[in-house]
Amino acid sequence: MAWNEPGGDKKDPWGGGGNEGPPDLDEMARKMRERMNKFFGGKGGGSAGKGGSRPLGLGLVAIVAVLAWVLSGIYIIEPAERGVVLRLGKFHTITGPGPHWIMRGLETVDKVDVDNLRTVSHRAKMLTRDENIVQVEVAVQYQVRDAREYLFQVRDPDYTLQEAAESALREVIGGISMDEFLSGGRGAIVKQTKELTQTILDKYKAGLILTSVNLQDPQPPEEVQGAFEDAIKAQEDEVRYKNQAQAYALDILPKARGDAARLREAAIGYREKVVANAEGEASRFTQTRAEYEKAPEITRKRMYLETMEYVLANTSKVLMTVKDGNNLMYIPLDKLMDNRGRATAAPAEEVQINATPTSPGEGSRGRTSSRDGGTR
Repeated sequence: MAWNEPGGDKKDPWGGGGNEGPPDLDEMARKMRERMNKFFGGKGGGSAGKGGSRPLGLGLVAIVAVLAWVLSGIYIIEPAERGVVLRLGKFHTITGPGPHWIMRGLETVDKVDVDNLRTVSHRAKMLTRDENIVQVEVAVQYQVRDAREYLFQVRDPDYTLQEAAESALREVIGGISMDEFLSGGRGAIVKQTKELTQTILDKYKAGLILTSVNLQDPQPPEEVQGAFEDAIKAQEDEVRYKNQAQAYALDILPKARGDAARLREAAIGYREKVVANAEGEASRFTQTRAEYEKAPEITRKRMYLETMEYVLANTSKVLMTVKDGNNLMYIPLDKLMDNRGRATAAPAEEVQINATPTSPGEGSRGRTSSRDGGTR
């Protein structure tokens, strides 16, 4: 049964008398404010004389504020980063990886990634020394070397690097001809471009360092694409023909040197042989003369026998045997003249014919056949 129904005990649930109304919300809010003021050191109703609680509340607030300020100044630098600390807007120091602390409100920190490998590409048409146009694309990879210079020396270091790389590449390409650019000279181009770009960046103090420069295959403008391809094919043919010529030279030269050495050795051997034969003949003649002076008749007969032995041994001849008569020998003089001067001749051919005289007075004649088929 409700408290305000007829016949009830009229008991107020807010603690008031049975004849009182509902509690005042303004009063409750006032009491709540007094309690909060007491907690933070303010004056509350009926407690004006307790002033000792105010310093305690202010101290707690100060401690909490200081603690929050200290905690807000803690920051962590990753291993790949460097922290650039500014104090009142002026450079103060650079911090490495790990936790650090700054005075919040007086100092600020900028984190810079120094290990990240960054890439910038640029593509443009360039003019060579011989006034040919080529389309070149270059890709540059770089890192941050000095975080302080990277943040404060140049407004946009990445854009500065792109412009410096293009300027350096145009300078290098403008100093060589088209043939030098197409005939394997890109390695030198890349090296010179990298060195020149790094020099420009160091002069600007951009805080960047180049790690690599990659030059893509050159592409001519579309208007001269066909002529460009023909030039490349011609250069490839030139290289191929040179390689073939070098291979042929490497094959033919050793053979020619070998033939020359063989002919030289043969000539030396022939010379030594002729000289030795001449010396031998001269020595034999000298010895024969000495023997002839001692015994002319014996020496003359020995020379005759040796000569006839040599002639008969190296000449074709016909030996004719006559019955009841003297044997006859036929030596063809024409064959003898042909064989004269041959040092090594085949053994002489000897043909023997038996002849029988057919009439008186014919004992000394008969039919003979020579080597060449003649009949006598």
